[in-house]
Amino acid sequence: MSYNPEIHQRQSIRLKAYDYSQPGWYFLTLCTHDRRPIFGHVAGGKMILNNGGQVAHQCWLEIPDHFPQAVLDEFVVMPDHVHGIIEIVGNDCQKNEILGAKNISPPQNFSPQILPPQNFSPQGFHSPSQTIGSMIRGFKIGVTKWFRKHTTVDAVWQRNYYDHIVRDTAALDRIRKYIRENPAKWYEDGINHS
Repeated sequence: MSYNPEIHQRQSIRLKAYDYSQPGWYFLTLCTHDRRPIFGHVAGGKMILNNGGQVAHQCWLEIPDHFPQAVLDEFVVMPDHVHGIIEIVGNDCQKNEILGAKNISPPQNFSPQILPPQNFSPQGFHSPSQTIGSMIRGFKIGVTKWFRKHTTVDAVWQRNYYDHIVRDTAALDRIRKYIRENPAKWYEDGINHS
């Protein structure tokens, strides 16, 4: 069945009339389909990535390779979701040194134990759109391709993602701390039991 807007009333959760390509910091949360813990597990307050989690981690690091205006900040791959902050810098802007954003480069010679050495980010994916949505779409495509090729998992992601536009340095610091502490607080939310 194809999408019919009169029957399938999908609502966007994006902020209406906001330009998601403009410079700024964006806090993003992407959840797995049915919140399945497909990226690993938490032990001793630390995230232990399985091969799928390592691929998700690597694909996140590769976002700036496809979107040069993206600067990665704090992020974490959890068993059933990914939290991350991406800063968009304008074509003629310098990185915002006041807030301490840094560009994180992918590790050299990345190769999970059972994975063949190849790039799992979407081949040739260079969207003309420079929005956060395009970045997330490319990231999801890369991770999904790997899962479909190497596992029996077909549906990797929930259809949408959550975003929060970071307005000031105090909020940015709080969000960074929340992301860093996410693995240690995994069992405190009452939902996670894996």
